[in-house]
Amino acid sequence: MQNDRCEAVIIHPDKIKEVQKHILKDTDLMKLSNLFKVISDPTRIKILFALEKQELCVCDISVILDMTQSAISHQLKTLKMAELVTFRKEGKTVFYKLADEHVQRLFRQSLDHIMEG
Repeated sequence: MQNDRCEAVIIHPDKIKEVQKHILKDTDLMKLSNLFKVISDPTRIKILFALEKQELCVCDISVILDMTQSAISHQLKTLKMAELVTFRKEGKTVFYKLADEHVQRLFRQSLDHIMEG
């Protein structure tokens, strides 16, 4: 049986100091954690996927996902609060799209990662 413990502990102070210089502050860590919580929901992922393809209104998204407009609006509110989507009004219709290129890259790279296996 192989022993998983090291016989001697070797510490690399230069590596430790370098990482500690760049470690996330607690506030940034919480923001990042919350971002991943928001995008961990399957319905919100579907909405982001749809919006990555096209700017859409709540009615369009509800048809695409076969869900009520109320359910879609609730999820869009969460995505807006996380600054993942933005909107514009055209008369009484509100159109949603991904907030910026960062959101699109995050979404695209995540998809690429899971598809590569």
